[in-house]
Amino acid sequence: MITTQNLTKKFDEITAVENLSLEIPEGEVFGFLGPNGAGKTTTVRMLTSLISPTAGEASVNGYQVGEKDIDIRRSVGLLTETPGMYDNLSAERNLEIYASLYEVEDIKGQVEKYLRFLGLWERRMDIAATFSKGMKQKLAIARALLHEPRTVFLDEPTAGLDPEASRLVREFILEIKQQGRTIFICTHNLDEADRLCDRIGVFKTRLLVVDSPTTLRRQVFGRKIVFHLQQADQNLVDKIGHHPHVTEARLMEHKIVATIDDPETYNPELIRLLISEGAEVQFVGELRRSLEDVYLQLVKEA
Repeated sequence: MITTQNLTKKFDEITAVENLSLEIPEGEVFGFLGPNGAGKTTTVRMLTSLISPTAGEASVNGYQVGEKDIDIRRSVGLLTETPGMYDNLSAERNLEIYASLYEVEDIKGQVEKYLRFLGLWERRMDIAATFSKGMKQKLAIARALLHEPRTVFLDEPTAGLDPEASRLVREFILEIKQQGRTIFICTHNLDEADRLCDRIGVFKTRLLVVDSPTTLRRQVFGRKIVFHLQQADQNLVDKIGHHPHVTEARLMEHKIVATIDDPETYNPELIRLLISEGAEVQFVGELRRSLEDVYLQLVKEA
């Protein structure tokens, strides 16, 4: 579990993070979205006790930041945006070193477990410097998970990975979620955030909004229902638009796009209205806005 209360970080006169108050329950996949320079990485560094906050407070896994920093570092896993490795050592030896630092009991077993899962076992004796960017990223993910942390911070976890490897990492994130771990993801891949995250927070120095992707779509754009008709005209649009639970209706070729408060309740009523006016309804669907649309709108408004 992660909690923050008015968490703030300033560098001289620059405020990187301002009054961040957040609560992430155990077992949640939380997406932290924001433009470059928004303060996402600074937030992760504070929550993993790598830097101290200027003001406010935070706790991770029940340990207070600034008081139980060693306990926090032992209980979290961290994948940084630009993970460094011992390039002159093998992949296996890299992980053995980090496993020993974390005091992992079964070092050989844990190293093999994650190298196999991430498809690196056959390359375990190869020098890390010979690895591609994607392979290094997978090695860094293995390093972050060797000690089976309760909370995992992932900064751009699929950066540099091909589609197959990205899918493997996403499946792995969902697998470790099933184990009850908390996962905090910073990503620019909005499709990835949409697939993985229970909730997302849009951040630009300060927290703009927090909710599930589905709820944010509805809050920002409303629910837009598309009535596909054999023939549509402005008269039908006006009839739909006068319904008390329709906030907007417009004509698009032979389709009527309407913003409706509760489509599940009022769609049948609107379909009956269209039919009574002589319209031939072919089918009805919902216009789904992407998480990217939601994100860009929120950041623009901020």
